Amino acid sequence: MPRCLSMALATVALAVPVMASAQIARALPTHSLRGEATFGQPPEVTLNGKAMRLAPGARIRDTNNMLVLSGTLAGQKLKVNYTLDPYGLLFNVWVLRSDEIARVWPTTAEEAAKWTFDPITSTWTKS
Repeated sequence: MPRCLSMALATVALAVPVMASAQIARALPTHSLRGEATFGQPPEVTLNGKAMRLAPGARIRDTNNMLVLSGTLAGQKLKVNYTLDPYGLLFNVWVLRSDEIARVWPTTAEEAAKWTFDPITSTWTKS
């Protein structure tokens, strides 16, 4: 019996790192938009070819949903979802994984107004 218990504990101990590294689906806000961001020297960002700035207190989440500093992304061009603050500055940015990039997502407020969002499947449908 002790041998079976120790084998079971060893199996669980080995499985924990595997489960921790699994990517969990993120619930991106429906009001976020899709874009391509090139990060410059903070707070400068080019979003969809247009010069932008990060808002004070902007939050950038990497593919593991961990907060990252904008300086660590300097020089990188990444597919992102984003929200703007009331002044038009980038406020929330999510760096997308390949599975998230594959999902259809609106790139403009006009598209979001015309498309339909299904909260159960977290997918957008062009109307």
